[in-house]
Amino acid sequence: MKNADFIKQWKNTTQNNYGIPELALVKGKGLVLTDADGKQYLDFLGGIATSVLGHAHPAIVKAVSKQIAQLGHVSNFYAHPNALALANKLITMTGDKSARVFFCQSGAEANEAALKLSRRTGRNRIIAAQGAFHGRTMGALSLTGQPAKREPFLPLIKGVKHVPFGDIAAMRRAISKKTAMVIIEPIMGEAGVIIPPADYLAQVRDLCDTYGALLVIDAVQTGMGRTGDWFGYEYSGIKPDVITLAKGLGGGLPLGAMIALGKAASLFEPGDHGSTFGGNPVTTAAGLAAISVIEKEKLMQKARKHYEFLLTEIAQIPGVTEVRGAGLLIGIELEAGNSKEIAAKMLAAGVLVNAPNPSTIRIAPALIVTDAQIKKFIAIFRKVLSDGK
Repeated sequence: MKNADFIKQWKNTTQNNYGIPELALVKGKGLVLTDADGKQYLDFLGGIATSVLGHAHPAIVKAVSKQIAQLGHVSNFYAHPNALALANKLITMTGDKSARVFFCQSGAEANEAALKLSRRTGRNRIIAAQGAFHGRTMGALSLTGQPAKREPFLPLIKGVKHVPFGDIAAMRRAISKKTAMVIIEPIMGEAGVIIPPADYLAQVRDLCDTYGALLVIDAVQTGMGRTGDWFGYEYSGIKPDVITLAKGLGGGLPLGAMIALGKAASLFEPGDHGSTFGGNPVTTAAGLAAISVIEKEKLMQKARKHYEFLLTEIAQIPGVTEVRGAGLLIGIELEAGNSKEIAAKMLAAGVLVNAPNPSTIRIAPALIVTDAQIKKFIAIFRKVLSDGK
């Protein structure tokens, strides 16, 4: 079957919530993907910051193959070694022994769990950021600060106030003793890789302490070493009450987590929440393998180094007005405001990128990206922008 055959089949079998894809990907190795027509692509989107070790990484293949041959699924009625080992590892990554982990399958589910956890405080008001993305399920969508995604499904959960991201004065006006939680992304990914002021998270932490609200860090896109740290908030020096994690956590498999710290770790009681597939033996095997590779190969340090090079080189390309982000989560602001056109031209040139808004190109390649692949991306990106003038 060719691309055209797969697309025809997509139209005949699949609901239209994603629109119609341009091609069908059938094989991947590292950062190289192959479509049904045999064309290869350099993957600088990484499944939207999910494939942290690229495609078919030997460590993940080995871990998943071994586990599926041993034990595939047990539900949450029983314990199994991988979930316990991964939970212990995540606790260590937070640096707080009080942390406790709830496993699920996605970022939206992790944020739903955080929302439910906040209700256990006895309060029901929530503050989130304008432009933020926390998922598309009804609870997570209520937190999401993007009107175009919200409005078709109103009414959503009441009591959610959206304030401008990075505006501490607006946060100060919105928060009160009735606030259950404040949920913030360290860097807003879907909004276009938007970075708050350096002291913003610390100031929000102080406000949450003053009013007794939970501070929830949505690290779904910034987590698993993508920004050069495990979760993406570490530069601020804060300790959140809750961390939500997914995407890269499963190394490409569906796995999410809601990590509660301190007093928040004891808010859930038996029966309060659950997930049939959360913490599945196979997905947690993949998660453990991904973390092990990130540590052994020092991929977080490499991500920070790659960012400095990308920042310097891309900023010099005519037509680029700003480069922002951290590690390997980068937003490139375009002078012409034609990001969808540029993303399409990059696809035609054999590179996968994303246009989260009309003026921004987002890249989130696997942490195993090589210097040569980065230089190839820069060369193609420069040519695409030059040809567009």
